[in-house]
Amino acid sequence: MFIQTQPTPNPQSLMFLPGSAVLESGSYEFSNARAAMTSPLAKKLFCIDGVTAVFFGSDFVTVTKKDEYSWPLLKPDIFAAIMDHFSSGEPLFTDKEVLESSDTAIHEDDDEVVAMIKELLDTRIRPAVQEDGGDIVYRGFNPDTGTVTLKMMGACSGCPSSAVTLKSGIENMLMHYIPEVKQVVEALPDEGEEEAIKAFEQLEDKLGNGTNG
Repeated sequence: MFIQTQPTPNPQSLMFLPGSAVLESGSYEFSNARAAMTSPLAKKLFCIDGVTAVFFGSDFVTVTKKDEYSWPLLKPDIFAAIMDHFSSGEPLFTDKEVLESSDTAIHEDDDEVVAMIKELLDTRIRPAVQEDGGDIVYRGFNPDTGTVTLKMMGACSGCPSSAVTLKSGIENMLMHYIPEVKQVVEALPDEGEEEAIKAFEQLEDKLGNGTNG
């Protein structure tokens, strides 16, 4: 197996292309090791010191690292983890329920505006963002304020240019095609994500203090 790498707009994120399909449809992000428990591959990647996030796309895996770690140091372990997974024949997810229907799937109870937003995201915006190793999740539309809430994932999450992408690119396109849209904002981290991040930071502090003391 020959795994290629591709840079992303975020210097802390790198795309790994195994040369075969990763996800049949949609995308999935693991923002901490606790979330990665549902995926054998994500779990392997989070065991590598310095990895902070893992993202699965259609034919790639995006890995995000801590600033102080270098890619030449991390790449061999990431290559090994991906190769081990694909040669083992293990499923990508141990819990099928995590792969629920896409957030941009159009539902019967969606009104015309929401359906148009989802269709534009799916056909025009997500493919371009996925080329950079990330994805965008639809989180909601407030018809009173005309606000669309989206969540940036993968390489786009925390990317220096993500705010510009969100405002100039995505907001402009949605407002151009859908007059009801007045602005686009990024979703705040979920409560569960925030709690997990705090818990891991506390654990890292304890481990760090233990090794230093």
